[in-house]
This record gives sequence, C-alpha cells and structure tokens, in this order.
Amino acid sequence: MANLKEIRGRISSISSTMQITSAMKMVSAAKLKKAQDAIVMLRPYSEKLQEIIQNVNSSSDPDQVSIYAQKRQVKRVLFIAVTSNRGLAGAFNSSIVKELNNQFQDKSQYEVEVLTVGKKVFDAVRKSRTVFSNESAVYDNLNFDVVANVTEGVMSSFREGKFDEVYLIYNKFVNAATQEVTTEQLLPISMPENTEPQVETDYIFEPNRNEILDNLIPKSIKTQVFKAILDSVASEHGARMTAMHKATDNAQALKNDLVIFYNKARQAAITNEILEIVSGAEALKNS
Repeated sequence: MANLKEIRGRISSISSTMQITSAMKMVSAAKLKKAQDAIVMLRPYSEKLQEIIQNVNSSSDPDQVSIYAQKRQVKRVLFIAVTSNRGLAGAFNSSIVKELNNQFQDKSQYEVEVLTVGKKVFDAVRKSRTVFSNESAVYDNLNFDVVANVTEGVMSSFREGKFDEVYLIYNKFVNAATQEVTTEQLLPISMPENTEPQVETDYIFEPNRNEILDNLIPKSIKTQVFKAILDSVASEHGARMTAMHKATDNAQALKNDLVIFYNKARQAAITNEILEIVSGAEALKNS
C-alpha cells in the first residue's frame, strides 16, 4: 500500500493538472466564438460564389473550358492536409492523419505528394511521404492573402501539369462537440453540365462570360482553401474545449477516489497507532 506522503503527492499533482486543463478549456471556449463567427460568415459568400460560377458557366461557350476545369489522365496527385500546430485536442489531428493514410492507399497507383498545413500532420508524414510543401506558418498570421499565396502555388503547379488532381482533407466544423473529417476535390473543379434554364433571362455580361469565369474561378479556389482552414481552426478549438472538459472531469473523479483512499489509509494508520499504544500500555501494566 502506498504511504500517505505518496498519496498526498498524487492528489497535489492531479489538482495542478486540473487547473491546467480547466484553463485550456476556457481559453478554447473564448477562441471558439471568434473562429465560429468567421466560418459562419464565410460560408454564404463561398456558396454564392459557386452559384454565380454555375450560372455564368451555363451560358458560356462549351468549347472554352477553364484550365482549372480540364480533366487529364491522372498520374500525379496532391493532397492538402489541414491540422493544427498544437495537440491536446482529442482525435482532431490523428483523424486527419488516418484519413490521409487511407487516401494514400486508395491512390497508391499514382505519384502522391502532400502539402501540409499544421505541424502535427507534417511531423506524421515527413519521414514516410513526399512533402510538396509545409505551410504551417499560415497560422502565425492567418488571413485570406496568406492563404491565397499558398493556393496560388498549388494552382500554378496544376497549370504546369505537375499535378493532375488536388484534394483537400480537413475537419469540417459542425458544432463545438462535432467535427467531420472531409475530403473534397479542389482541382480540377467540377463544372455543371449545360442545362436548359427553367426561366430564360437575358443577361448583359461585361466584358464577356469567359473572362468573368477566368476571374471568378481562381478566386473561388482560393476561397475554398481559406474556408477549409477556417473550418479546421473552429474545429480545433471545439475539439480542444471538449477534450479538456473531459480531462478535467476525469481528473476530478480520480482525485475524489484518491481522497477517499487517502482517508481510509490515514484512518487505518491512526487505528494501528492507537492499538500499538494500548498494547504497549497493557504490556507495561502486566509487567
């Protein structure tokens, strides 16, 4: 049986851990609100941009397909995997690494590379996979321009034929307790087939439809990547808040068990001391 000093040390250690996990939970809860507002505001813009592209494309020249929509024979594939730079967020990071490994197996017949956004996924794949680029520094000053520069490098590689397909892997934010691992194709973009409109509307395009598409499509691709990273940031704070909440509850339960164990051990020690004193007194009396 552990002595009382060891038990007191364990109780003190758990109490310190509880303070840390509780503080991390409150910090993540505070950051979650800002991150959630950012992704909620961006989603309607991204969806409307896609809708505009589809509407304009439905009336554009079918023979002039954007270079970002051109499908080729697949030989080289790039995955953009988004995690965080820090841990202590439950299965937030490991689920992305697991999905990435599954995708590597599914695309094993191709030449596959990965662009990492987040130190956790970079550390997980740098020794076993070909890393196209590590862009973990985007979190140091996260904004659209920084992400757009990273995305422009990917788009340039696609235009030059270095990659035939590009996929995004990230955690989609649902709520504070739920994050969905999502894999979506970034390039080539999927353009809807031309269909007969239900209501014919005469639009005037300036300068012209194809030039509008040439400007909107790159912006849409960059927005899609930015949205994925914002989704991941909000998911990270939600996952960490949930994980630290569970860690605090588990630490409290363990502390309660140790306190009960400590009290029982202390009571047993006091009882033994009393018995020794009584036995000693009896022995002196009989002598």
